[in-house]
Amino acid sequence: MSSNMMLQKMVLLMISFLVVTWIIISQNSTKFWSTLNLSISLYHWNTSTKSPPFPKTPVSPLKPPTDTELRIKAIVEKLDQQIPPRPFAHVNTTTSAAHSTATVLNPRHTYCKGDQLDVLLEAKDYLGRKKQYGGDFLRARMSSPSLEAGAAGKVTDFNNGTYLVSFTLFWEGPVFLSLLLIHPSEGVSALWRARNQGYDKVVFKGKFVNGTSHVFTECGLTLNSSAELCKYLDDRDEEAFYCVKPQHLPCEALTHMTTRNQKISYLTMQEKGLFHRSKVGVEMMTDIKHIDVSRCNKSEKMTAKCQVGIKTPVPGGYTLQGRWITTFCNQIQLNTTKINDCLKGKLIYLLGDSTLRQWIYYLPKVVKTLKLFDLHETGVFKKHVLLDAERHTQIQWKKHSYPFVTLQLYSVIDDDYIPREIDRLPGDKNTAIVISFGQHFRPFPIDVFLRRALGVRKAIERLFLRSPTTKVIIKTENIREMHLDTERFGDFHGYIQYLTMKDIFKDLNVGVIDAWDMTIAYGTNTVHPPDHVIGSQINMFLNYIC
Repeated sequence: MSSNMMLQKMVLLMISFLVVTWIIISQNSTKFWSTLNLSISLYHWNTSTKSPPFPKTPVSPLKPPTDTELRIKAIVEKLDQQIPPRPFAHVNTTTSAAHSTATVLNPRHTYCKGDQLDVLLEAKDYLGRKKQYGGDFLRARMSSPSLEAGAAGKVTDFNNGTYLVSFTLFWEGPVFLSLLLIHPSEGVSALWRARNQGYDKVVFKGKFVNGTSHVFTECGLTLNSSAELCKYLDDRDEEAFYCVKPQHLPCEALTHMTTRNQKISYLTMQEKGLFHRSKVGVEMMTDIKHIDVSRCNKSEKMTAKCQVGIKTPVPGGYTLQGRWITTFCNQIQLNTTKINDCLKGKLIYLLGDSTLRQWIYYLPKVVKTLKLFDLHETGVFKKHVLLDAERHTQIQWKKHSYPFVTLQLYSVIDDDYIPREIDRLPGDKNTAIVISFGQHFRPFPIDVFLRRALGVRKAIERLFLRSPTTKVIIKTENIREMHLDTERFGDFHGYIQYLTMKDIFKDLNVGVIDAWDMTIAYGTNTVHPPDHVIGSQINMFLNYIC
């Protein structure tokens, strides 16, 4: 009995010991996990409230590309195929205007108004050897200076060193033919590579204001900086602009912007030689004399009234006696009375660059009742408003947002991207919108221009859903100075934008003012064409809306 009792006591003792040990371990374990959890939660609190020295991209799974990104990628890939890299060893292997030959196909003694004249160009290099590939940037034009007449020609590239240059003989009389070699294909390839290599050919400086004091900081479409940045983002349209954040000032204190060209080039010294003044815009048809065009009693086809949605061919018109005449629709030349009647009750919004601002300056010269309304803003890039209170007419010009390139300081207080401006307009049958951008996009990689163009298209689609009767007109960009800073602002960049712009908007119910075609016809090599060209653009616009 005593041994059994002893055994029972020992078992109870062991059980008690195990229970006490389990309680102690359990208590210590609870304290351990509580401590660990507390330190984790403090760590997260500290990292989320402490300001890092510069913005960091949060770690997150890779997002699938958006529809806009996919569309941009597809367009760029197509352009890369059309502008392939060309090996450039020596200027002697590039296209020479003097050695190339131009031959009129099926020459005649008599040419009739309305006929097509074709010229075959065989491109050769400086050693007289035939080029084996195409891609030269050419500009064809015919003119009759005594008649103040001109028209663009059409160039077809067979991609083997030969080109077909076609001219439609729109008027009778002596006609002079011209084909300029703007850049050889090797220069085109170099410009395309240089354009898409960097965003830093132009530097932006933002002015941040605090009462009577201000500070300037570096800004841009992208910024390679370790400093804290102000981010001005439009997530919907995937637009972005950045400024280095000034000390002791909020990002909202940004009021003005200016730009400067950087001493940066992505061209080699050898490539730069291709853009010397003597090599840009060289005549290739020196051996072809003028031709005489007769009426030949040919009947002219009647065309429908000019209206939005109608397709515009190339060339879409010509100049005669200094006036633009369309070939694809029946254009009416409007006098002051008809212009007044057309504008009555209209709300017109001009959204874009200074080539559209020219309209605001031109219109009061022909419509005396339109007066500029003072909005108490300063500078040439302020919002401009023309009013005719009696006829209930308002015409407004507003610049597009970044990138806007100018040495002049301009306000960004009321700035917004064109898609956002369109979204604010209710629209109706008496509302018209004219859109033009491109010149300020030339110094930057093509994706910047494509993103804006696609955003504008989507905004127009939204506008037509709520107001299908609103008139929308796209004015393409002009040609400009031929020898001015080719790498940043050359017309090759503009031509690529011109082609992609027409393609992006081709199936929308919009009107097109083909300023590229028009300024070639007029022969104006200036970013701001003279008044008679502006008058022709406005007349075309009024034909669309009246």
